[in-house]
Amino acid sequence: MPISGNLRSILAMVVAVGFFSLMDAVMKALGTHYPPMQVAALRGLSAMPLVCAYVVVRGQTADLLRIRWTLHLLRGVMSVAMLSLFAYALHALPLTEAYTLFFIAPLLITLLSIPVLKETVRPVHWAAIFLGFVGVLIAMRPNGDSFMSLGSLAVLGAAGLYAISAITARILSRTDSSVNMVFWTTLMMAVGAGLLAWPKWVPIEADHWPLIAALATTGFLGGLAIVDAFHHGKASVVAPFEYTALAWGIGLDWALWRTAPDLYTLLGGAIIISSGIYLIRTEQAKDVAIAP
Repeated sequence: MPISGNLRSILAMVVAVGFFSLMDAVMKALGTHYPPMQVAALRGLSAMPLVCAYVVVRGQTADLLRIRWTLHLLRGVMSVAMLSLFAYALHALPLTEAYTLFFIAPLLITLLSIPVLKETVRPVHWAAIFLGFVGVLIAMRPNGDSFMSLGSLAVLGAAGLYAISAITARILSRTDSSVNMVFWTTLMMAVGAGLLAWPKWVPIEADHWPLIAALATTGFLGGLAIVDAFHHGKASVVAPFEYTALAWGIGLDWALWRTAPDLYTLLGGAIIISSGIYLIRTEQAKDVAIAP
């Protein structure tokens, strides 16, 4: 049986979250040496060669100007602001607390998908979102004081911008190709953040070029996957799988730093993964029910 649009999007979202989790770790490492706006600029500038090569390989250079300019400009501005805010938050907060606050994004995406995309959100999707968020809170146990800091406000702002950008991407996917969306978002991010970062630009140290290469690769692949995720499936179905960042975080902590998760992290992760598996099974059951 062929994979449905929603199941393909779920898989793409899980892959995207994995790449973006790696990217966040690199951004946090670079954030100790460079200003947040410069880190955001490096994210776009470093990925541009890969994006340009991708456009050429796909043979879609002639289509780059046939786009909905207003929505692309809106996404570009939001991407610069979102990444800059999140880069600042990663410098100001521990990664776990930043993720905890950012996980409000799936709920915002689902809420926005109702009036903007006219999607009907089934009860199972609401259950998956709220159950996943409960798992996040159990796993992370964020310090209450951090919720009142500038770093926390930056994360919440980034989450709101990300949700609007995701909905905008879904609208754009009706008329524009994924190649166009990845190209113009990356270019606007590189130019916009680059111009804002230029007055306080810090020279790149030679030892940091491998990190920048990793930033380019993870950002490029994550960008492709996230566009694919919102292109084929309903936003309200895809959104809960943002929570899989916790599972990626647990794996990365062990693989890179040999840091074992505690009982609360394992319990929260189990809840998040269970809610995701349940949602996948309901999508599979729906596919079987409608199959001829």
